[in-house]
Amino acid sequence: MQDLAAIAQLAQSRGIITIIDNSYCTPLYQKPHALGIDLSLQSATKYIGGHSDTVAGVLTGSKKLIKQIFDEQALNTGSLISPFNAWLLLRGLRTLPMRLDRITQSTQKVLTYLKQHPKIDRVLFPFDEDFPQLTLAHKQMTGACGLLTIVLKADTYASIEQFTFSLKHFLVAVSWGGHESLILPQAGGMPPESFDPSIERHRMARIYIGLEDADYLIKDLEQALEVL
Repeated sequence: MQDLAAIAQLAQSRGIITIIDNSYCTPLYQKPHALGIDLSLQSATKYIGGHSDTVAGVLTGSKKLIKQIFDEQALNTGSLISPFNAWLLLRGLRTLPMRLDRITQSTQKVLTYLKQHPKIDRVLFPFDEDFPQLTLAHKQMTGACGLLTIVLKADTYASIEQFTFSLKHFLVAVSWGGHESLILPQAGGMPPESFDPSIERHRMARIYIGLEDADYLIKDLEQALEVL
């Protein structure tokens, strides 16, 4: 995690335009422009859409910068959102605060469960009390939504695979921000022979907490961890 205000201040002193991907926090939980960042990107496919049924992105900035981008890039490439997809995003925006509140509460409950489990080495989450940059997270974020990383106590590729596919209610998928909970193990992107349990990153799995009941998700994690 980087100190956005410090980066913005340094960039401004040298005439550099700054841009950030703010999809993780959403515009509700982090406001990059207030920290001095010039342009902010959001993957509207995720939390803003919220229903896993549209692909889009949002770019915000000063009127001057946005007009320049629109005139020089957008009009030339023509890659603009369709009216129907824009309507889907408006639908998602109407429930965004409520969805984020629910996801935040559920994530905290699942986080508490995972941290005490004997088969979890550690959990990485910006608002966890053990996160090394917790002070910075609170300085520039008001929330952290539902994306976290766990480090499994696993000795083999096969055990991680078995854990992942034993989950009944977490889908194996790359995106996040919708209503369904997801998991994506780091080992899934490498050949089995490349797996090395001494490398912590190989034992990592990214978890997204959706809108399901937290106890429902915890029970699913519990039964899957039993086979690890």
